[in-house]
Amino acid sequence: MKLSVRKPRTARRAKPVTFATVRQLALAMPGVEEGTSYGTPAFRVSGKFLGRLREDNETLVLKVGFETRDFLMEANPKTFFTTDHYRGYPSVLVRLATVRPDELGDVIEDAWRFCASKRLVEAYDKGRRSE
Repeated sequence: MKLSVRKPRTARRAKPVTFATVRQLALAMPGVEEGTSYGTPAFRVSGKFLGRLREDNETLVLKVGFETRDFLMEANPKTFFTTDHYRGYPSVLVRLATVRPDELGDVIEDAWRFCASKRLVEAYDKGRRSE
C-alpha cells in the first residue's frame, strides 16, 4: 500500500478538485479507459471497474481494498467516507471539495493497483524504476 495521507489543512483551498483533475489523473494510469457507469462518468482498467463520479457531481467512488478504505477514513474522515450502500464493497467515497490533488493522485494510483492485472502493475513499476 503506497498511500501517504497527511492531516487535512485547517485553511481552505481556493479551488476544489474538479472532475477534470480526476480524469487527468485516472487516464494517466496504464490501461485506464473512460466510459459510464449508472449514467455517470466512470473509469475502467482492462475492463474492470476502477471508479466513477456519483450523481451529486461532488463525490468520487473508487474501488480500493477494505484495509485501504479503513485507513483513509480514519486518517481523513472529512474527505474519505462510505455509506451503507458501499459498506460491503471494497470501495471508498471521496469528497472532491476537500481532497488535495496530490492525495487524490495517490488514492487513484492505489485504486488502479487494486484493479489492474499483476502484469500491468509490474510493467508500470519496471518503467518507473528505469526513469
